[in-house]
Amino acid sequence: MYKHILTAAFALFACAAFAQTDPALFTVDGHPVPVSEFKYIYAKTNQEKADFSEKSLRDYLDLYIKFKLKVQKARDMQLDTIPALRSELEGYRRQLANSYLVDKEVTDKLIRETYERMKQDVDISHIFIACDRNAKAADTLAAYSRAMNLLKMVKGGASFEQMAADSSEDKSAKDNKGRLGYVTAMLPDGYYELEKVIYDSKPGDIRIARSNAGYHIVKVNAFRPARGEIEVAHILFRKGDNEMKNAEQKNRVDSLYATLKRGADWEEACKRFSEDKVTATKAGYLGFFGINRYQRAFEDAAFALQNDGEITEPVETSIGWHIIKRLSYRPIGSFEAVKRVLTERVKRDSRSEVAKQIMIDRIKKESNFTDYPKVLEQWAAKQQDSVFLTFKWKPDPARPQTVLMRFNNNTYTVADFEDFCARSGRERMRGAGMPLIETIEKLYKAWTDDTAMHYEESQLDKKYPDFKSLMREYEEGILLFEALKQNVWDKANIDTAGLEKYFDANLKNKYNWDERARVSIYTLKTDDPKILADVRQYAAKKPAADVLKKFNKTEENETMTVLEKSYEKGKNKELGNLWKAGAMTDARTDAGTKTSSFMKIEEIMPPMSKTLSEARGYAVADYQDYLEKQWIETLRKEYPVKVNEDVLMSLVQKK
Repeated sequence: MYKHILTAAFALFACAAFAQTDPALFTVDGHPVPVSEFKYIYAKTNQEKADFSEKSLRDYLDLYIKFKLKVQKARDMQLDTIPALRSELEGYRRQLANSYLVDKEVTDKLIRETYERMKQDVDISHIFIACDRNAKAADTLAAYSRAMNLLKMVKGGASFEQMAADSSEDKSAKDNKGRLGYVTAMLPDGYYELEKVIYDSKPGDIRIARSNAGYHIVKVNAFRPARGEIEVAHILFRKGDNEMKNAEQKNRVDSLYATLKRGADWEEACKRFSEDKVTATKAGYLGFFGINRYQRAFEDAAFALQNDGEITEPVETSIGWHIIKRLSYRPIGSFEAVKRVLTERVKRDSRSEVAKQIMIDRIKKESNFTDYPKVLEQWAAKQQDSVFLTFKWKPDPARPQTVLMRFNNNTYTVADFEDFCARSGRERMRGAGMPLIETIEKLYKAWTDDTAMHYEESQLDKKYPDFKSLMREYEEGILLFEALKQNVWDKANIDTAGLEKYFDANLKNKYNWDERARVSIYTLKTDDPKILADVRQYAAKKPAADVLKKFNKTEENETMTVLEKSYEKGKNKELGNLWKAGAMTDARTDAGTKTSSFMKIEEIMPPMSKTLSEARGYAVADYQDYLEKQWIETLRKEYPVKVNEDVLMSLVQKK
């Protein structure tokens, strides 16, 4: 009994201590708003203007109280239960959680590592042994053993080139003896380990690396500063189907090169001579490219150009001869310049799994992760590969509750794992032909990793105050929006009688027209100067209706149209200083459309008040403000607000 009393007393003391460190600044209908929340939102909203003066704090407190009144009403209206809003909030939470469920330190290191590697191109050769990542253990072991044997042989003095030609499963090795040439980071997704090996090596090193495709005995030949990207144009003379045709083409390209060197126009030469039909009319433009985009001879010749505007001698490739013109050069940018794009690429690449796995290991350690291998072993022994690895397998309907793992006080049972296996049908069936235990162990690891991430997500509100604040802001924001929509905005648009009454009482003289001109805009379907002169002469004396009657003989044979509009003084440039009834603008003709037009001022109207229909947009906005103020006054009566003056004054910072 004494122990229980002490425990309760300690709990009350702890709550009181916490309340003292983060007291309520105000309450809305008894619901407290802690001072930390107000201080955070005040500083975030006002930023450099957040001077914490008494006036600034009181002004913002009044705004925040109004905000909380509306949110409280939204909760009482149960707007937080609307499925669409709940779905929107859950989507935002998942999106926000993603930025927390990453080991930022490791990710930053991966981004920096990739950038540093991008500064160098690496010339490599390889001997390739195919072996898919999902191959069964026996096949993987066989491929690895073969690769290790080849590595031992080349390190023992066997010719790397001959071994590549004889043993590599890369079909190009027969011709290139395994020489891939220069590559640069980032290598394609699934080749991070290979990238790591080649960039951690020195010229002459021979090492083994794994990729999604298989094993690589890789030899590093050389490093060079990264070439970056070059912007070029080209003129192409294609190869013929015989030696005589090729000789003719070579003579033609040599002749054109000599002409260009003497100053001939590049764009004209592209149009007349280039046999690349796609680029010939675009001055030969190919755009920017980096290494391994085009054939080696083309790439080397282009990057050898030192100055913008410089051209190469004719360069031969498999398709013909090219004269290449350098337009600009783009080296590897600074880290800050490429960081955003590089960050997205790294996050999409499988190398990000490194950061994720470190994160999972940390989550397991911090949450006292415990698993029970014996339970898994006993469960696995009951499974049959002829069923488990097929679509026929189903979880045990008895829902076995034996615990398989724990995260703190959260337990996960055999039934939970079976549910995961059922959802992972593709992964299960992919295990056909492999030992059953391999597939079960892969599924178990995937389940524990997945559960760790979900567990961590459930703890984000407790672990990260800024996450909790952002979620609160977003939730209250969508509740406020919906409450305003239902109580103010929709009402202002629908309540026609209320809007008219409010306009007549408060806005009749608020929105006014300046002096206006009523203008007839004549458009003639001809640019004939005689017809135009006749129309202008008649329009100068007669109203638009008479002009139309005289010149539009029939509806089918319409000569002109007249549009009437009103313009406030100074709001139409074409009218300029013409501001008297009867004045006409100069005629304008359009030879392309064979039309002509002019404007005539029919009447100058004095300043006057706008009608509701003319000022409706402004009037609705004013009516919404009026309704919102009324609504807030109603909420103040419905929900009592109490402000703790001592807490408020503790925030004041005197200069």
